[in-house]
Amino acid sequence: MATQATGVATVPRPAASLPAGLTLRNRQVLAKLGWGVVSVGLFVGIWEVLWLIGWADPKLLPPPHVFLGNIPDQARFFNTATRWQIGVNPADGPSPYEAVAITIGATSMRVFVGLAIAAVLSITIGVLIRYFGIFEKLVLPTITLLSPVSPIAWLPVAIFIFGIGNAPAIFMVVVALFFHMVLSTISQIDNVSRNFINVARTMGATKRQIYSRVIIPAILPQLLIVLRLNLFGAWMVVLVAESTGVGFGLGQVIMMARNTFNPSLVFFTIALIGLLGFLSDWLLRILQKRLLYWVPDTGGVLRGL
Repeated sequence: MATQATGVATVPRPAASLPAGLTLRNRQVLAKLGWGVVSVGLFVGIWEVLWLIGWADPKLLPPPHVFLGNIPDQARFFNTATRWQIGVNPADGPSPYEAVAITIGATSMRVFVGLAIAAVLSITIGVLIRYFGIFEKLVLPTITLLSPVSPIAWLPVAIFIFGIGNAPAIFMVVVALFFHMVLSTISQIDNVSRNFINVARTMGATKRQIYSRVIIPAILPQLLIVLRLNLFGAWMVVLVAESTGVGFGLGQVIMMARNTFNPSLVFFTIALIGLLGFLSDWLLRILQKRLLYWVPDTGGVLRGL
């Protein structure tokens, strides 16, 4: 029923436009999932068509139905921890599916441990740089100097310091994220609205209270977005680090597939890495909403359409 509150008739959205029990939020989630399936399906369909008409060599670019159609056969290659040890039967150790789970868990552990260490260190050092003038003069030039260096260049340093194992892979993830996040933290602090700081000063807040109650809560939303974007870089770097001698990991599987010229295993592992990266980003989105409960979820300008 129309209402006449300010001279303009307002017609409420009819309740029958949504199915029973399906909220607007659920409909949006289903729409995103549907479009995601369509997007991936379109990519897979084009790949399959190129294979069907003979433009994609199945020996070099096997179509998805080939490397995804026989998962047990692909999973048996994931037992990299005992496969190349002298005097050890390759059939010993975990089953193929257990080996896949162990490999995924090991690589994910390195990514998230490195991500957590990099986040804590970079935000802390970024805040200290702006909090203490002498600390900025001593530290910021070095960070600016080292930030353009590719993380891959740090790989020999990681091996020299930590040897072979989990530590160099975690170190590579930390290095890949640290410098960029320090500079992002400084940039976000500089962009905090001066009105917030002036109001806090008017209310008698000290410098420490301004940083802890105003500046840090103001920069956390953007920093978590930067962290999510750097997550994909962390997955790239950890694969390179794992290929240098870690006992088991997705990087080792990729390296073994390259050395044995097994393109099906390469693309199967690539698809697995893509799925893990998507799930990692989804988990960080949930964490962002839980931690930043004071930030409104606008959902974009088209949410109400």
